[in-house]
Amino acid sequence: MPVALENLHIALPDGTRIVATEKLALPQGESALLAGPSGSGKSTLFRAISGIWPYGEGRIRIPEGANVMVVPQKPYIPIGSLRTAVTYPAAPGTYSDEDIRKALVDARLGNLTERLDSEEIWSQRLSGGEQQRIALARALLARPDWLFLDESTSALDQKLEAELYGILATRLPKTTIVSIGHRSTLATLHKRHLDMTATEGGQFTPRDVPAAAAE
Repeated sequence: MPVALENLHIALPDGTRIVATEKLALPQGESALLAGPSGSGKSTLFRAISGIWPYGEGRIRIPEGANVMVVPQKPYIPIGSLRTAVTYPAAPGTYSDEDIRKALVDARLGNLTERLDSEEIWSQRLSGGEQQRIALARALLARPDWLFLDESTSALDQKLEAELYGILATRLPKTTIVSIGHRSTLATLHKRHLDMTATEGGQFTPRDVPAAAAE
């Protein structure tokens, strides 16, 4: 079953509606890119799907038991050991050190595999691109059913970005990946393309666009 949006209206805290869609389905196993102008509600839509945005009305259907994960542009990196940073928000001991090291290698952070017990303020020690790769390592460990990437590779160069999307597709073949991004090169990494289209009422609606138009 897909993640499905039905008669959905998403609003700002003051009640202003910014996103509206009568029907949108995100089938499992499909990769989709969501594009649109700044302020069109792309990130807010992701938050609503993940259950952390309470403003609005309508229905968001998520298959029973499905694991949905949202990776923001700037992920939260807790203070403590690198192991804690990579496995957040999972409980200690959820993953073996071997699995954590493998996730770091896959995220192209192999230089950190022997530092799992190092206590640092990792949000200051790691560059923006490294922090984003830590978040992708979390996704590789969690293996969600739906993975929403909110400009989660914006600090990476295009070659590394494409490489990591390839890793995600290989390691998470059953995961539906939905991305927000502005780079034209992202279009080639997704099969489906959605654009936040402005409506007469000043809201934005995610609509399918041909692949050629998205590139």
